[in-house]
Amino acid sequence: MLDNNIPKHIAIIMDGNGRWAKQRGLPRTAGHRQGIKIIKEIIKAASDLGIKVLTFFAFSTENWDRPKKEINMLMRSLDNYLKSNISELNKNNIRFSCIGDLKRLPQHLQKRIQKTKELTKDNSGLIVNLALNYGGRAEIVNAAKNIAEAALEKRITPASIDENIFCKFLYTADLPDPDLLIRTSGEQRISNFLLWQISYCELLFVDKFWPDFSQKDLEEAIIEYQNRNRRFGRI
Repeated sequence: MLDNNIPKHIAIIMDGNGRWAKQRGLPRTAGHRQGIKIIKEIIKAASDLGIKVLTFFAFSTENWDRPKKEINMLMRSLDNYLKSNISELNKNNIRFSCIGDLKRLPQHLQKRIQKTKELTKDNSGLIVNLALNYGGRAEIVNAAKNIAEAALEKRITPASIDENIFCKFLYTADLPDPDLLIRTSGEQRISNFLLWQISYCELLFVDKFWPDFSQKDLEEAIIEYQNRNRRFGRI
């Protein structure tokens, strides 16, 4: 059944790293490290399944309120992941993308992101899209500001602004909207993620913590998606 009706774009809220670590008497940072390993496994599985876009919610605008030590570890781990896997991503025809307000990220990570994007920009396989310093409301506000500037500069007219125009000013302008959103850890919230883009997305909440998520779980999520009837407001 997995051969038919594969979702083109899957978005994932990777939740539960800290609780996974706590259950094992480990520091929260250990949960994040294990979570990054799972990202690599799910990227391979998604590529093998023929998924076109995989978006991971890696760091939100609200996550800056976490302990500084934890934030620093996350930034270093992401930097190290890209450094260690950039050649493999390129070899596997994967294109790397990133959404969010990247200017607040550490300079070393910004440079690593840019280098990875540049190296893989011509690849035609799976698009791996990381949401970093990302917030759905902030994205919409940013788009509105840029549309206002474009109107003031007479590049567009107010009367021409519609949903299609608005989408062109979002971080995800060159990506299709998600077909399926998966959130791990049993929490059933959107948490300010892709608020515009998930209007008609299928939502799936999985009880497992992200460090326990596997290829089998991804395949089961896709089968659940295939068993749903997407009507997009129609009968």
